[in-house]
Amino acid sequence: MRRADRLFQIIQILRGATRPVTAGRLAAELETTARTIYRDIADLIAQRVPIRGEAGVGYILEPGYDMPPLMLTPNEIEAAVLGAQWVADRGDPTLARGARDLMAKIRDMVPEHLRPMIIQAAVVALSLVPAEPDPLDLARVRSAIRDGAKMWIRYRNLEERVSERVIWPVSIAYFPTVRLLVAWCELRAAFRHFRTDRIESVDFLAERFPMSREALRDAWRRQERGHPL
Repeated sequence: MRRADRLFQIIQILRGATRPVTAGRLAAELETTARTIYRDIADLIAQRVPIRGEAGVGYILEPGYDMPPLMLTPNEIEAAVLGAQWVADRGDPTLARGARDLMAKIRDMVPEHLRPMIIQAAVVALSLVPAEPDPLDLARVRSAIRDGAKMWIRYRNLEERVSERVIWPVSIAYFPTVRLLVAWCELRAAFRHFRTDRIESVDFLAERFPMSREALRDAWRRQERGHPL
């Protein structure tokens, strides 16, 4: 591992830790020696990275530290490329455009020696089956989720039965060929999953959920784990 990548990984490990991390643990995770870690920590502190601690006790990163943007490792770049490829091909038009713009920004801002990893990526997201088209604007659905706003939908299920419902949108799940809108359904008084290609019409309402979207999402997650609401 290059030294610059190792310094970056030390910061990342400390950022995600809830208690002091020893040099031994850092050395084991980064496959190097404790002596090298001590030297790296000293160099980071000299560069004004707010690390506190000492040998034998462990190190912590003070809250609020922001690293310079886009200090990406090769693995992180390939992960971003793979994810952006998938979204560009499988996301709704707004997300697809965002994925392409994201990759252009990363390509322009990463060091020049890493740019071939984006332009000539070693990973590829293949799409062999076309996705079903969406009759609704998923960008507006995502905005309703963020705003905690209700939606009215006319929905045709797999048995071709049509119903009209007021829902509280929670999340959009993207699958290779379809997308599911997760929502609390006032008609059923329960969480339901709606295929977006089967929503025949929609109205975005001004009325807000009677609870925070974080609480609504937590309730859905508890149900998915099999716990009572």
